Amino acid sequence: MKKIFVIDTNVILHDPTAILRFEDNEIVLPIAVVEELDRFKKQPEMTGRNAREVARILDKLRQAGHLTTGVTLDSGGTLRVALSDRETLKKLPPELSGDFADNSILAVGIQCKQQCQCPVIVISKDTNLRIKADALGLNAQDYETDKVDVKDLYTGTKEVLVDADKITEFFKHGSITLEQEFLPNQDLTLVDQAKPSHTALAMVEGKSNKIVPLITLPKLGVSRIQPRNREQRFALNLLLQDSIKLVTLVGKAGTGKTLLAIAAGLQKVADEKIYTRLLISRPVVPMGKDIGFLPGDINEKLTPWMQPLYDNFDLIFGTQDTKEKPGHWRRGHEELIEMGLLQIEPLTYIRGRTIPQQFMIIDEAQNLTPHEVKTIITRAGEGTKIVLTGDPDQIDNPYIDAASNGLTYLVERFKYEPLAGHITLTKGERSSLAERAAALL
Repeated sequence: MKKIFVIDTNVILHDPTAILRFEDNEIVLPIAVVEELDRFKKQPEMTGRNAREVARILDKLRQAGHLTTGVTLDSGGTLRVALSDRETLKKLPPELSGDFADNSILAVGIQCKQQCQCPVIVISKDTNLRIKADALGLNAQDYETDKVDVKDLYTGTKEVLVDADKITEFFKHGSITLEQEFLPNQDLTLVDQAKPSHTALAMVEGKSNKIVPLITLPKLGVSRIQPRNREQRFALNLLLQDSIKLVTLVGKAGTGKTLLAIAAGLQKVADEKIYTRLLISRPVVPMGKDIGFLPGDINEKLTPWMQPLYDNFDLIFGTQDTKEKPGHWRRGHEELIEMGLLQIEPLTYIRGRTIPQQFMIIDEAQNLTPHEVKTIITRAGEGTKIVLTGDPDQIDNPYIDAASNGLTYLVERFKYEPLAGHITLTKGERSSLAERAAALL
């Protein structure tokens, strides 16, 4: 039986193509949603761009028929824009009185239920709206097309029990093959069945299913950073492999995601000169109440947002007393910026760009939607490597959660791709206090 889906504004702001993803069912867009799109379209960031994109999709559909009676979609379903009936609005409980968009959406849902015997489902990313819809007897669901089960999120690593002869062969010949199937660029811990303490670290080479050793790290470390645990060693292996163009690092606070990415980027840009520039960006999303507009030029405005990145550079370089100005403490990243080897900027300005031959790091990627992540990845030009880091448990974006953010979505979509690699880091290395706080709080 076909279903009727009543779509809330936040769904199409999250994914502009959502109205095309309900197969051969009927999609109903309340007129209040169209009105809200008109308000959001003037915003300069991703929300405004998504609102304008939805408006363009609707305008194109309008040319194929009347939106009030329904337009046939390529999926076989239909889409129509519905007006809310004043009489239905009056019948809502007193607590839901008033000319609000949420009330109009609920009223349209009730109208559809009264007019049709087929199932009517309100789709919204607003938890409160789903609760109110349920209280009114309407079936309400979250938009789950791009959701990922975080508990089953691909970790990028695997322990494999093998015979001692296999480990000996691995060290002697530099590669082995096993009968079982692995994912491309998956990192492995080969464990001797007879002697579990006898292990070897390895990775699956692209899509060949051949198991090879990890890349050899410099004796002094990667930009003076040495891995402190097995997962960090795996992460550096992916970060330093030039054939792997997309790397995702997921982990709780203090596991070293950003530090490892920056260290590898500096190694590739400044030392090996594989890439022309290290480009680092992060979404400008505040934790808690926003402090409002900041004075100064673009660099002064960005300092509070980019300070976590500067902290990592300070850890890598340390502070140095310059000869030109004795007593003046100069941070190493400032010299890299002056030399044109480092660029730090917000994600706001990335749309429309083509970024070739650069080592690109997107920090705090858990605050991005799947659509925003797609926009970023499609900016990559020839020879560019992109690294996304983040913690799905620390999301400040009100429109996404651990299961629907762009980072976890990207991990699941690219785990079968030979040009991508992923590692989930679990052990905190920032400090014993930070590790206990992450575990207990």
